[in-house]
Amino acid sequence: MTVTNQATAEPWPQAPEALIAHLGIALSREVLEQALTHRSFAYENGGLPTNERLEFLGDSVLGLVVTETLYREHPDLPEGQLAKLRAAVVNMRALATVGRDLGLGRYLRLGKGEEATGGRDKASILADSVEALIGAVYVDRGIDDATLLVHRLFDPVIETARELGAGLDWKTSLQELTAEMGLGVPEYRIVESGPDHAKSFVATVVLRDGSDGQGEGGSKKEAEQAAAATTWQSLAERAAPDAGTP
Repeated sequence: MTVTNQATAEPWPQAPEALIAHLGIALSREVLEQALTHRSFAYENGGLPTNERLEFLGDSVLGLVVTETLYREHPDLPEGQLAKLRAAVVNMRALATVGRDLGLGRYLRLGKGEEATGGRDKASILADSVEALIGAVYVDRGIDDATLLVHRLFDPVIETARELGAGLDWKTSLQELTAEMGLGVPEYRIVESGPDHAKSFVATVVLRDGSDGQGEGGSKKEAEQAAAATTWQSLAERAAPDAGTP
């Protein structure tokens, strides 16, 4: 079914009602519409409200719920370790994975340029849209429903973070592994793009043997961690086919 937004006469890529059913939380059409509207679409359609304000709000709600969960479930962990756990849950890579699991990309309203360049699977857009969706639930339904949604979407991510161990700091884990394999110290090369208020970074790890790995993030540090994770996993498989996460 194609749903048309009467304000812009633009068809939705897929009916948003399916997303509401998947979330299990009813939302007003107006706030859901805003949560799914990327700035590229808004610009091409006369300056519609974008999802950026909801993203700003959702980022804070997500951070609060995840932080409180970790604080209560790990009473013996020091602040530094709690911060690493939180960073493993609340980052662009993790949020984009949640967005892909939701199939969120198919519901987004994107401009023609983003559509043509694969914006529906772009990590930065998916991550921002997940936060906007959380913000939308908070605005429309309140903190209790927003908290339930965060737990529904991110409890599996929190559980994975608990199991990461040294992987909470992928750069350190990678440096230890490359030293063991005689590959020297990893070198990180950064490419940034986007406007000052919404920059995106792509990091490439280069090793002595010429192998590399890439990662994307909203900051240089986040991109480097994502690249280190990808490279560690590749090297671990090469060193031992059944190697697990550190």
